Amino acid sequence: MTASTPLNPALTTWTGHEGLPRFDLVKDTDFAPAFEAAFKAHEAEIDEIAANHEAPTFDNTVIALEIAGDALSRISSIFWNKAGADTNETIQALERDIAPKMSRHYSKIGMNAALFKRIDTLWENRDSLGLDLEATRVLERHWKGFVKSGAKLAKDDQERLAAINETLAGLGAKFGQNVLADEKSWALFLQSEEDLAGVPDFLRDAMAAAASDRGEKGKYAVTLSRSIIEPFLTFSDNRELREKAFRAWIARGENGGETDNRGLIAETLALRAEKAKLLGYANYAALKLDNTMAKTPEAVNGLLMQVWEKAAARAREEEADLAKLVAAEGRNHDVMPWDWRHYAEKLRAEKFNFSEGELKPYLQLEKIIDACFDVAQRLFGITATEKKGIAGYHPDVRVFEIRDAGGKLVALFLGDYFARSSKRSGAWMSAFQSQHKLTLKNGAVGELPIIYNVCNFAKPAEGKPALLSLDDARTLFHEFGHALHGMLSNVTYPSVSGTGVSRDFVELPSQLYEHWLTVPDILKRYAVHYQTGEPMPEALLDKVLAARTFNSGFATVEFTSSALVDMAYHTAETQSEPMALEAATLEKIGMPQSIVMRHRSPHFLHVFSGDGYSAGYYSYMWSEVLDADAFAAFEETGNPFDPGMAQKLKDNVYSVGGSIDPEDAYKGFRGKLPSPDAMLAKKGLAA
Repeated sequence: MTASTPLNPALTTWTGHEGLPRFDLVKDTDFAPAFEAAFKAHEAEIDEIAANHEAPTFDNTVIALEIAGDALSRISSIFWNKAGADTNETIQALERDIAPKMSRHYSKIGMNAALFKRIDTLWENRDSLGLDLEATRVLERHWKGFVKSGAKLAKDDQERLAAINETLAGLGAKFGQNVLADEKSWALFLQSEEDLAGVPDFLRDAMAAAASDRGEKGKYAVTLSRSIIEPFLTFSDNRELREKAFRAWIARGENGGETDNRGLIAETLALRAEKAKLLGYANYAALKLDNTMAKTPEAVNGLLMQVWEKAAARAREEEADLAKLVAAEGRNHDVMPWDWRHYAEKLRAEKFNFSEGELKPYLQLEKIIDACFDVAQRLFGITATEKKGIAGYHPDVRVFEIRDAGGKLVALFLGDYFARSSKRSGAWMSAFQSQHKLTLKNGAVGELPIIYNVCNFAKPAEGKPALLSLDDARTLFHEFGHALHGMLSNVTYPSVSGTGVSRDFVELPSQLYEHWLTVPDILKRYAVHYQTGEPMPEALLDKVLAARTFNSGFATVEFTSSALVDMAYHTAETQSEPMALEAATLEKIGMPQSIVMRHRSPHFLHVFSGDGYSAGYYSYMWSEVLDADAFAAFEETGNPFDPGMAQKLKDNVYSVGGSIDPEDAYKGFRGKLPSPDAMLAKKGLAA
C-alpha cells in the first residue's frame, strides 16, 4: 500500500439500512489495500494486549482479544462472501493471495509467546477467577485455540506449522476455484425434441434461461448446477445424454490441466497429516475430533458403519426393483449411476402414483420462503419483513428485517437464491456480523446479527415463478435453520455466538428445521399450485408423506460413502495416492456400481476447499441422530408447534451458541442424549 492509496471507509463503517454494509460503494480494487491496513491494525492491537504490564485478567486479555480485529473481520466478511457468491477473476486472484496471508497473520497471533503466557495463566487459575459458564467456555476456546496453533511447540516446529497452515490456505482457495471453473466451462446445449424427450416444462424453462445466460438464446442448456443436472438425470429419456451429463458432473476437478484437483488433494492430505503429528495427534482426524461430541475416529466410524450396513442392504433391494423396470422396457443394461434417478422416478410414480414433476408446480420458491418464515413465527415468535430497494451484494439478493414478538429488530437476513456462473455450487449460511453484547472500542454496545443464506436454485424464465423440487425445498429450510441459529443467538461473547459450536452439533438446528417442511399443516397452507392457487390435493399430500423414505438406501449410501472416504483420508498412515485410497475404501465397504459418492474427492468442497468439514463430513449424520430425536419430542406432544417444547428448543439450542457444552445443551432440551434409533426409523432403515 502506498500513501496515495485511499482506504474505502464503506468496508469498515457500515452505514446502510440498520447497519448493513453499503455493498454498492465497494469496488473489487478496494480490498487489497484494506486488508493490508487491517492486518497491521489488528497486529498492533494484539501487541498491545500481549505487552500489557498489568497482570492478566479476563477483561484485559480475553475480552480484549474478543473485540480486537473489528476492521479485519468486517473486510473479511464482505470479501469472502463475494469470493463465494459473486466472484470474478480479480477477486479470485486476490483470494489466492489473501488466503495464505490470512493464515500467516493468525499463525503469528497463535504463536505469540507473551500473549499465550497471559492466556495460559488465566487457564491455570480459571477456578479462582469467578467466571460464569459462558466466560469459562470462551477462555477454554482461546486456550485450546492457542495450543492447536502451536503455542507450546519449539520455535522450529512453530515455523513449520505456520508454513503448513499458509500452504493449506492457498491449496483450499485453489481447490474451490478449480471446481467453479469446471462448472462454469461445461454446458450441454440441446435443441431437438429428441434430445429433450421426457424433459418437463419447468426444467425446459430453467434450461432455456441457463442457455440464454450463456449467449445461446433459443437453446436449452444442461449445466452442472445441481438444480439442473439432477432433474435432467431424473426426467430425460435420452440415456446417452444422461450418461454424458453425468460423467461431466462427477469429473469436476478431475479433467486434467490447470483445474485438476488430484495433486492438490495429495498435497493437502500430506500437510494435514504432518500438522497433526507436530501437534501430538495420531492423525488429522484425531486432531479435528478432539473438541467435538464424537471425540474419536472410532466413534465416528462406528456410527457410519452401523448405518452403512443397513443402507447398502436397502440400496441393493432398490437396485433390484429398478432393474426390473429396465428389463420391462426391453433394455439390456445394468442399472448405472446415470440411470438411477431416472428409474427411481418411474418407480416412485408406480409405487405411490405421483412423480416429482407432478409435485413441483406446488412448490413455488416464494411460498416456501413464506413457509420458512411462518414456521419461525409459530415456533419462536419472530416475523420477517422484506425491505424492497435496499442494495445487497448482487441484484438477486433480498433483504429482510427480523423482529421479535414485541416488534424489536433482532436481525437482518439476506436471501440469495438463484444459481449463477459467479457463484460456487451448493448452499450455505454465513454472517456479515454475529450477535454479541460486548462494548466495542467505538463505544457501541453489542451488535445485531446480519445473516445470509446462499442457494443455487435454477432461475426461471422472465415472468415465470421459480419452482422447486422437494429436495430444493428441504435445502431452503435447512439453510434457514442455520440462519435462525445465528439470528436467535443470545450470548455475551462473539466467539461463541450463533453457529460458533462444535462441527457435529452445528447441523442440528438446520436439519431439525427441515422436519417442519413436511408437517401437513405447512404443506396444506403453502404447497399451492402456481397457476390455480389451489392447495396440493389431499391425496397427493398423503402420497408425498407416504413416500418420505422412498429411495432412502440410495441417498444414505451416497452420503455415508462420502463420509467414510473422508475419515479414511484423515486416518490413513500414508497419503501418496489419495484416489487409490478412495477406490480401495469404496471397494472395502462394497459400494454398488450403480451409485457414486455424493461428493467425489476432486470436487469434495466440504473437505478440501478450506478446512471446514475435513474429518467432519460425518457431522451431518451425527446431527441427524440428534434432530430425529429432537423432532420426536414435538411429535410426542401431539403438536409440532408445542409452545413449551419450542421455548425449550430456543432456550437450549438456538439461542445459546457455543456458550455451553453441546451435550449439556441437548440434554437441557430433551433431558437425555439420543440413540441412532429415531434417525434410522426416519430413514426407513430401522430393523
